[in-house]
Amino acid sequence: MSVPDYMQCAEDHQTLLVVVQPVGVVSEENFFRIYRRVCSVSQLSLRDSQRALFIRYRHHYPPENNEWGDFQTHRKVVGLITVTDCASPGDWPHTLEKFQVQKELYGATLYDSRLFVFGLRGDVAEQPRPDVAFYPSYDDCASVEKRIEDFIESLFIVLESKRLDRATDKSGDKIPLLCVPFEKKDFVGLDTDSRHYKKRCQGRMRKHVGDLCLQAGMLQDSLVHYHMAVELLRSVNDFLWLGAALEGLCSASVIYHYPGGTGGKMGAPRLPGNSLPSEAANRHRPGAQEVLIDPGALTTNGINPDTSAEIGRAKNCLSPEDIIDKYKEAISYYSKYKNAGVIELEACVKAVRVLAIQKRSMEASEFLQNAVYINLRQLSEEEKIQRYSILSELYELIGFHRKSAFFKRVAAMQCVAPSIAEPGWRACYKLLLETLPGYSLSLDPKDFNKGTHRGWAAVQMRLLHELVYASRRMGDPALAVRHLSFLLQTMLDFLSDQEKKDVTQSLENYTPKCPGTMELITLPDGFVLPPVPFTKLPIVRHVKLLSLPASLRPQKMKSLLGQNVSTKSPFIYSPIIAHNRGEERDKKIDFQWVQGDVCEVQLMVYNPMPFELRVENMGLLTSGVEFESLPAALSLPAESGLYPVTLVGVPQTTGTITVNGYHTTVFGVFSDCLLDNLPGVKTSGSSVEVIPALPRLQISTSLPRSAHSLQPSSGDEISTNVSVQLYNGETQQLVITLENIGMEPLEKLEVTSKILPTKEKLCGDFLSWKLEETLSQFPLQPGKVATFTISIKARLDFSCQENLLQDLSDDGISVSGFPLSSPFRQVIRPRVESRPANPSEGSKAGDLSHLKTLEAVLNFKYSGGPGHVEGYYRNLSLGLHVEVEPSVFFTRVSTLPATSTRRCHLLLDVLNSTEHELTVSARNSEELVLHASECQRMAIQVDKFNFESVAESPGEKGHFANPKQLEEERQEARGLEINSKLDIRWRIPSLKRSGEASVEGLLNQLVLEHLQLAPLQWDVLVGGQPCDCEVAAACPVGDPVSLEVRLTNRSPRRVGPFALTVVPFQDHQNGVHNYDLQDLISFVGSSTFYLDAVQPSGQSACLGALLFLYPGDFFLHIRFHEDSKSKELPPAWFCLPSAHVRALEARA
Repeated sequence: MSVPDYMQCAEDHQTLLVVVQPVGVVSEENFFRIYRRVCSVSQLSLRDSQRALFIRYRHHYPPENNEWGDFQTHRKVVGLITVTDCASPGDWPHTLEKFQVQKELYGATLYDSRLFVFGLRGDVAEQPRPDVAFYPSYDDCASVEKRIEDFIESLFIVLESKRLDRATDKSGDKIPLLCVPFEKKDFVGLDTDSRHYKKRCQGRMRKHVGDLCLQAGMLQDSLVHYHMAVELLRSVNDFLWLGAALEGLCSASVIYHYPGGTGGKMGAPRLPGNSLPSEAANRHRPGAQEVLIDPGALTTNGINPDTSAEIGRAKNCLSPEDIIDKYKEAISYYSKYKNAGVIELEACVKAVRVLAIQKRSMEASEFLQNAVYINLRQLSEEEKIQRYSILSELYELIGFHRKSAFFKRVAAMQCVAPSIAEPGWRACYKLLLETLPGYSLSLDPKDFNKGTHRGWAAVQMRLLHELVYASRRMGDPALAVRHLSFLLQTMLDFLSDQEKKDVTQSLENYTPKCPGTMELITLPDGFVLPPVPFTKLPIVRHVKLLSLPASLRPQKMKSLLGQNVSTKSPFIYSPIIAHNRGEERDKKIDFQWVQGDVCEVQLMVYNPMPFELRVENMGLLTSGVEFESLPAALSLPAESGLYPVTLVGVPQTTGTITVNGYHTTVFGVFSDCLLDNLPGVKTSGSSVEVIPALPRLQISTSLPRSAHSLQPSSGDEISTNVSVQLYNGETQQLVITLENIGMEPLEKLEVTSKILPTKEKLCGDFLSWKLEETLSQFPLQPGKVATFTISIKARLDFSCQENLLQDLSDDGISVSGFPLSSPFRQVIRPRVESRPANPSEGSKAGDLSHLKTLEAVLNFKYSGGPGHVEGYYRNLSLGLHVEVEPSVFFTRVSTLPATSTRRCHLLLDVLNSTEHELTVSARNSEELVLHASECQRMAIQVDKFNFESVAESPGEKGHFANPKQLEEERQEARGLEINSKLDIRWRIPSLKRSGEASVEGLLNQLVLEHLQLAPLQWDVLVGGQPCDCEVAAACPVGDPVSLEVRLTNRSPRRVGPFALTVVPFQDHQNGVHNYDLQDLISFVGSSTFYLDAVQPSGQSACLGALLFLYPGDFFLHIRFHEDSKSKELPPAWFCLPSAHVRALEARA
């Protein structure tokens, strides 16, 4: 026997072999339609019997194998079914002749045969024949299965007759010697009467009867016959047939232990009761030891009664362990015969199938290893492929997956062996695909993201290269590109630098003709190749959704209930809600994107390749919102390390957008890389809300951009910074241009400012503006421009510490709040010579010229369009950096009384700290010219101030106000009033720059007291004219002149009564005052006046008269009488003006 049947299994020993073949020209489709229906009748329970008959169908069987039918009866073709087409009665004789020829091919062993004729009608078809069945067509043949059952019953009848015939041979009859084909020449000339020869004949026949009993469904009888045959054949060393008897014993035991079969190809599972007595079946347990036969259980026609004693001592069924031992023994006997290689090989296969059920993989591998080295005749290439494929399947069956894959790959390589004229590349490719699981290789790239790499990478790469080559030889470049992509993606860590270059070069050669896509590739056999995204080219380590720039970031207008209050639950806190919110927060980001605005996602990538990596068409993959991705192209240097890449796009609608991943084109392969499939990627969230569109505001200013970047403590981001340099006290106009560069109208605008904290003391309003005219142009349509002006006033402290400069002397003039005997008429002279001369003092003075910095942030809060309807706005911040250069300093401030009690002189020492000539002026005074770094004193005559008229602040009236704070606020308000009256201004003519100077913060308490009107206001009227030292009141000599003293009480208390005495005197302008004027002046009445008590805000007056007897200049000094009432009040409250009266000769 030369052709092995690799599908053999132990239960095939109980089957009858029936060959089904076409006769004449029959289409393959029609033949296999009938063949499948015939094969469906593979088991038949016999009538009036518990036995069942099993049929094994083959549509091709080598006739030389049929010659081994006596050795093992399941190899004998006992039935023939032929199928033919016969369209006309004229073809019938020829068809019948062909049927006879086919029968003659297996004629020596056939029990019965059938011919199925399709298409023949008429008289011939109506003639009944037992071995021929006529059917009109392949569609109209409902009785095929019934015919097959009848055919099987006829086979059983012949089988049973042969079994009975052989089993009932008398011991006296001569038993023929059964032989295998290669033995016939060896037995020529043997002594047929010898005891050895007879035993050989008996043993072989006993084994043959065991085969027939097994086929006839008599399992117990077959076991007994096999045991007896083993004993007989062992005694005569008939090793080939001893092996066959042992194999038969194993097969019967396997059928007993494993009713479901070992090959997995039988029909319905065979019930133990079909072939075993019920009590024997009940005694069976898996793995049980041998059970003795009860001779009474045997049928009368089963075994020769003469052997009943022998049967009682024989053992019935082998245990599962003994089955394998007997298989080993049988195979060892087969191996002694070169011509029994096929039998040995098939026995190994059967043993492996049994061991696979027993889960004894290591022992099964020993049988298979033996099968590999069984030397058969010179096999054809097809037979080699079949052999390696079956070995692969068997190794797979016992769990040796890598060994299975090895033989499957050998079979694949055999399909394209050089000796084959037309290599089967498709078959090779299909077999290579089947080897993948054995090498722990899956063609789904997702499987390579799960933990460490599985399998031998070198073997896997070799296999993938072979798949690529097979795909190319098949003429399928799409397959080659897919496998190359898979090789590069999954084996990147194991490829050498040169291999990486070679693989990428191959990809670049294929992809111009057939670009790699993300489409599924379905092979003809239904196998699906998933897409291979290049998630490692480049490798992404971090994905971060970026918020919009600060100037474009949307903000929600806060409602009364708060922005984050949820109204979905009546409970303040619920752990379920909190848990859900936590999950939501893990995915959704707490900022928003805006419809129609460019949004950014940052990826940290690196190039693992040893050469520059060009990535084209890289963009975002999103869902939830219509999104326009703006692809980018980048080039990463070799082994670049982490490299930031920003991908952008524009959401076209509103809702929640989810960034699922990105797409790339690398080496001509399109890839959709999903974040869920990227191992080790860190992301802070992938979902963000897209709100309705908002306008975009762009601002430009008349000032240059600043190199200083403001860093507000509030964390606000400044989009634009501008700077300006001003002198202290200077004001500059900042023109801001507003342009709507978005697609929505700008409807609302609010401007606020915030001065950043500084140690400098700022006086007055730093920034001021008016928006009414600008807002009148709203809504501002896209592309339109509006402007508005902001006034920048840099007014810092103008004071200077006295120890930094040499003091300017007061020229001996006393500073006092009391009236002096003579008016102050001195003009302050320049004090250039008072500048310090030594270097140390000069350096101190130079400290005054250092720049001071003021910083502020202008916030533009604007909204419009659909976003405004939803309650969103944007905030644009402009940083303002102002460098303030010193202009003038007031080094000392003091006061001197004027000739009028309602005025005083304010003395200011002014320092020009600039490098330019500077002029200083005050209201109603001449300009004072100061050279660079020059200091002069200027005197300003001012009216005293009624500070009580300064309005109190609301907090001043509260009982909880801090007294110190109240006093500071009062002093600040007084300084502000004084400064507004003084109106001190400076000007630098050479630079055409000017500003104002402030005395706020310079005035101490003493100076403020000198500048304040006394609470008691005294007025002296001579002849009805207010009288003061500055202007002399004229009156004629000899006429009485009225003298009136008025008191206005501005204090909050009641004052008086008071007694006043008028004392006239003359000033000789030499320090001598003459009070002896009895002959020059006469009082009409008393020289003492009395004033009644005056209520707060009340007024009182006293009247008298004077008579001047001679012309001249006279002064009236009014003196208070000291009493208890006047001592209670401060002396400063009794500051009465000195009246200057000029007596003139009366004109004729």
